Amino acid sequence: MLGRAFLVLNSFGVERPRLTQSELSRRTGLPLPTVHRLCGQLADHGALERDADGRYEIGVRLWELGALAPRAHGLRQVAMPYLEDLYEATHENVQLIVREGLEALYIERLSARGAVTVVGRAGGRLPLHASSGGLVLLAHGGADLLAEVLEAGLARFTPNTITTEHRLRSTLAEIRRAGYIVCREHLNVGTLAVAAPILRANGAVVASISVVVRAADDPAPLIPALRAAARGISRGMA
Repeated sequence: MLGRAFLVLNSFGVERPRLTQSELSRRTGLPLPTVHRLCGQLADHGALERDADGRYEIGVRLWELGALAPRAHGLRQVAMPYLEDLYEATHENVQLIVREGLEALYIERLSARGAVTVVGRAGGRLPLHASSGGLVLLAHGGADLLAEVLEAGLARFTPNTITTEHRLRSTLAEIRRAGYIVCREHLNVGTLAVAAPILRANGAVVASISVVVRAADDPAPLIPALRAAARGISRGMA
């Protein structure tokens, strides 16, 4: 029953934030009566909410539970002062990222009204090989993770996306050497992202932070501020 409930919950996404029971049945492959029963139970517990048109959407209770996750909540608490300082210094998109499977999960974003438009969002996911924060996490994720990413395939999003094993391996080696990465139009045309790792006391990389600006901008002034913020968060995690 729990597995079926997660099938229902996982049917929702940015493109489909509201779904009818019939749509949920089609997306999950579950019989309509089963979906009807699960939606009722999930709504009773606040995991789903039903609007006036009969469509369902994710409930606030799930957000409350998700906010308790130590990997995200504890990290976010430590990181926020540094993210805010970095935002004040840049007035651009400042992001905090962790790895979830083969994807980069964005657990926080600060963004100015006039900042360049970006693909991701807080609570959203992006491929490890195509996002600056994801590449930092992949660079420190070990050989098994890299093998999984390569086996899954390197999807192309722009002409600059890394799509070959040779280029990916050389990029990851450069991240480990330099301690940061600059990605110009890897994920969407018109943007440049700079990212750096966040470490625990034992040296393990647990997250990354990134700043996204316009592709024409010079990344050099961003790098010292970004790396200083990453070191500050790393000290806080220790």
